[in-house]
Amino acid sequence: MVTVETLLREGIERLRAAGSESARLDAELLLGFAIHADRTVLLAHPEVQVGTGPEAGYRAALDRRASGEPVAYIRGVKEFFGLAFVVDRRALIPRPETERLVELAEGEVMRRLAAPPGGSDARRILVADIGTGSGAIAVALAATLRKRGVERELSIMATEVSADALQLARENAAGHAVADRIRFIDADLLPPYLETPFDLVLANLPYVRSDALAGLPVATTFEPRSALDGGPDGLAVIERLLERLPEVLAPDGVAMLEIGGDQSADMEALVGRVLPGWSSRVERDLGGSPRVALVRRAPPAIAE
Repeated sequence: MVTVETLLREGIERLRAAGSESARLDAELLLGFAIHADRTVLLAHPEVQVGTGPEAGYRAALDRRASGEPVAYIRGVKEFFGLAFVVDRRALIPRPETERLVELAEGEVMRRLAAPPGGSDARRILVADIGTGSGAIAVALAATLRKRGVERELSIMATEVSADALQLARENAAGHAVADRIRFIDADLLPPYLETPFDLVLANLPYVRSDALAGLPVATTFEPRSALDGGPDGLAVIERLLERLPEVLAPDGVAMLEIGGDQSADMEALVGRVLPGWSSRVERDLGGSPRVALVRRAPPAIAE
């Protein structure tokens, strides 16, 4: 039998040769997955011998990774906002930068619960997660607010045009015990009619320019193209959502929309064109890149 140290060394060399930019991390994650151990265990005990079954599983995983398949799809899981999400080719893999959107949404919910707009009594806050994909945003928000003991003050609707992705989102909601807090809807962005406007509209929609897709890492070719392709300017799908905001966003509501790191100026210009008089401000992620556009109606004029 071979040792953990030997397998890691071989895996790192194999993945580096295949062009992986994170060969060491990839090898550690895949070996840990094969032997059902955490990375820290591998690093602490490099002398441990690995059985032939787990070794074969590890080498098969290396083959898949060397072909470009994302580690998350190989393992079937991705960590996001402190939670483990089931992931596969049905939906986009949750990205770390999207955690900023969840942070902002959590802060907005708590602010509204502490000081209801207009001094009115506290009421249930209505949230829409548009294009939910794996359900990462909706599930992470619901799970986080459950820990804070305020999940019953929140109602979340999650929409998705892909039936397969919607089923994955349901699975993740059930896995984190928040399925009863989220209403999943099969819809292209939003249902045709809504009885009540939303306080928060959240969305991580496709925002990659069509002509830039070919330049993305090979791992993205395993993900649904529809979850990445934002049209010629990267903002085509977001623009369709902006057009619906006047009818679906409450008067004091806010839309939080993830964008690309180079789209801040384009996004502000788009809001100005589609929603004249509305405000748009872009928040940065932890890496310092523009990431989340906050879109609101202009405040009502004060009568003199």
